[in-house]
Amino acid sequence: MKISTPDKIIYIIRHGQTEYNRLGLVQGCGIDSDLNDVGIQQAELFFQKHGHTKFDKVYTSMLKRTHQSVKNFLDLKLEWEKLVGLNEVSWGDKEGRPLTKEDNKTYFEMIKGWRNGELHLKVPKGESPLEVAERQREALEVILSRPHEKNVLVCMHGRAMRILLCQLMRQPISKMDNYEHSNLGLYILHYRYDTHSFELQLANDRSHLEEMNVSK
Repeated sequence: MKISTPDKIIYIIRHGQTEYNRLGLVQGCGIDSDLNDVGIQQAELFFQKHGHTKFDKVYTSMLKRTHQSVKNFLDLKLEWEKLVGLNEVSWGDKEGRPLTKEDNKTYFEMIKGWRNGELHLKVPKGESPLEVAERQREALEVILSRPHEKNVLVCMHGRAMRILLCQLMRQPISKMDNYEHSNLGLYILHYRYDTHSFELQLANDRSHLEEMNVSK
């Protein structure tokens, strides 16, 4: 039986840990934070396992925590492109500060609404999943428009990754919470141009981080 070879392999990782992650603070696309020491170590361990992969291109969001997460790859002089469509969801006036009890109540009510298909909901001055999905489609169009890029590394953000994976797997965005994510967790997808379809090969893999006792 002949095994079908994918036209493109896309490795998608979430950025490494930041102090905002460690402290449980909301970052979103309005907070341009750095990796902390744990995040830097996560990035190093990911590179140790996957640095041999011959990536044709590296794509990141506009935010430096994604740039720092793939720095070892960029130091190899790989081609690199930043796409705003890969940015994290904007959490509006909730970004950069501890959440109050009222904030948490509003947030979980909104998440429940998203799961029920109310994808227009958003926090004040923030983005809805529908708005995020729209800009992601533009980014995806760019990535898929280059068939010569066979192996691609994409570094982005947790909530945005969930929305993107729903789109790649042709699932309703309301199912986004089915896709778990961790700092420097890895998804691998195979893409075929003839069927315009993705096949999930690996989900939130953290095997490269086994020596670390960090769950986020």
